[in-house]
Amino acid sequence: MLVVTCLSILAVDFPIFPRRFAKVETWGTSLMDLGVGLFVFSAGVVSARSVVKRKSGTLTTTSSSSFTSRFLVSLRHAFPLFVLGVVRLLSVKNLDYAEHVTEYGVHWNFFFTLCLLPPFVEISDTLFMGRHHAVVVPLYGYDVLAVAISFTYEIILNSHPTLLRYILISERGPGWLSKNREGVFSFVGYLAIFLAGRGTGGQVVTFNLPSSSSSSSSSSSTASTKTKSRPIPPPIETRRERLLLLRTLFIRTMIYSSLFIFTTDHHWYGGNLTVSRRLANLPYVLWVAAFNNAQLFLFGVVEHLGPDFSYSTNVDTNTTNNNDNNNSDGDSKQKVIATTGSTSRILGAFNNNGLAIFLIANLLTGLVNLTLNTLDMAPLSAMAILVSYAAVVTAVALGLDRSGIKIKL
Repeated sequence: MLVVTCLSILAVDFPIFPRRFAKVETWGTSLMDLGVGLFVFSAGVVSARSVVKRKSGTLTTTSSSSFTSRFLVSLRHAFPLFVLGVVRLLSVKNLDYAEHVTEYGVHWNFFFTLCLLPPFVEISDTLFMGRHHAVVVPLYGYDVLAVAISFTYEIILNSHPTLLRYILISERGPGWLSKNREGVFSFVGYLAIFLAGRGTGGQVVTFNLPSSSSSSSSSSSTASTKTKSRPIPPPIETRRERLLLLRTLFIRTMIYSSLFIFTTDHHWYGGNLTVSRRLANLPYVLWVAAFNNAQLFLFGVVEHLGPDFSYSTNVDTNTTNNNDNNNSDGDSKQKVIATTGSTSRILGAFNNNGLAIFLIANLLTGLVNLTLNTLDMAPLSAMAILVSYAAVVTAVALGLDRSGIKIKL
């Protein structure tokens, strides 16, 4: 979905792009309305790795630190995003670049929303920690917290019609809050989406964490050169864990989908609510969470029904034989989890530097719009520019990945 998002932010400026995929103004759904939600959700999935390590006790530096030190670390992680938000704000204003004020506000942008996530997520983490700063609540507690936050936010919006009118239709006042009210209030929903992603990531990351034996096997196999390689067939326990993961994702999909249907249905005593990305309200949070869990579930089904190489990396035959000879007790039968050997190189490159590539895509989009009249461009010319743009973004992603550069913001 990051690839689709990067392509859509430029494609939407061309007449060739179907209008039904463009962002809606206030109420409703479209392809591009999923973009920011998917980005925040995926960030939550990735962040679950540290939570899983903290819960298992392997992340000693974080688990032993106080809340103050952890909060300061989160502010340090948020600072680069704040700088990016300021740079984007100054660039848009100074270059007189076209902007939709009703999306986030006069000064607010998506990078400001992202920079607020680390400190607020750290505050949320304190609710799940025990006396020794270890995670003591099950990981699905993040889902409960996400639903609770978005549900409370929705109650406040519907209990105070003046607040809803203030966010959507009131005049832009002289105050900072009035000028940026969409970005400020929608942050509550994006925080809930991030926490929901962390709840899902707690299940996905737990499955994909390699064991020590797997890592030693990987290092020994890469050491040998000029030898034949073959894929190790998936162990029975790997398939069993994959089925358990698929069952968990299916259950999560059903729960979020049922909640979404109940809140938006106007029959059978439903909530009769409408999705609003501009508000990031409860239906929007549930919609994004249901879509992402369903997408991960379907990807997992395809991989499970696919060939055996989707479970394993290519491991050197001679190295495996040597390990079998040296370990007669059966230690050579190691669990190898799908990594680079069964992952698309392009998709892997996008995943490794998601935020950096998203920033580069935004810069290229601005460059194209400042130099070309995209609104009146012919279809053939538009496709040529979009293909070239996609090639440049992909080349940058592959270049960063090949160089081993991972930009952590």
